[in-house]
Amino acid sequence: MSYHFKTELGKAADGLLKFKKTAVLTGAGISVASGIRPFRGKGGLWEKYDPEVVVNINNFRRDPAASWVMLREIAGVIMTAKPNPAHYAITELQELGLVQGVITQNVDGLHQKAGSREVIEFHGSTSRVVCLDCRAVYPLEEINMEVLPPPCFDCGGLLKPDAVFFGEAIPPAALMRARVESQQCKAMLVIGTSGMVEPAASLPGLAKSHGALIIEVNPEPSWLTATTVDIFLQGKAEEVMPRLVAEIRDRSPERPQ
Repeated sequence: MSYHFKTELGKAADGLLKFKKTAVLTGAGISVASGIRPFRGKGGLWEKYDPEVVVNINNFRRDPAASWVMLREIAGVIMTAKPNPAHYAITELQELGLVQGVITQNVDGLHQKAGSREVIEFHGSTSRVVCLDCRAVYPLEEINMEVLPPPCFDCGGLLKPDAVFFGEAIPPAALMRARVESQQCKAMLVIGTSGMVEPAASLPGLAKSHGALIIEVNPEPSWLTATTVDIFLQGKAEEVMPRLVAEIRDRSPERPQ
């Protein structure tokens, strides 16, 4: 651990202990250690599939079977994925009373599997499917994906993962909750996101405009690093987050002896 990293880690720990009202914003980078590849970048799913074809809502309606080929692959990975130390570290920060809520751009449900509460699924979730005809909702594990596209149990209509596709709006309730969380937090912990995808990318700036301390955890600097971030902790989320929790426990006056 370099001197610079240790200094910044201490600053981050002090900030979270001081403000005690932190919002967490997570992106694909936090789930890489759980075996879920990010969509963008080297090795991402977009190298194998064209997103404008398979997860565009208009194309999905025209040829849902083609989209479900990729969706079945994603579902198989997500259903067997387990939370990693970064997810559990966030849950621990909630248990310590330092984190109020989690805003995630991910659709994998791993924050909930790790025990986190008050999770805002900004882009929905692939753990459930919704019928585009009758709006019935089912758990993903109940769907028979041997037949593509899988039909709705109730009306035989078209089932779609309850996640936001290209061409769809962010669910209004999730957008409103995320904005309120960003405006009211005293610190924001940004983990594993490129800061390039709107409207989620504007949330750290919204928090900062209301006086929040912005702490970023990423393997490499993002677009947010130079424009919005106050403290940058460079490294993999699954390595940095447990260190941050340990640093907080060491600095907490109420830590168990």
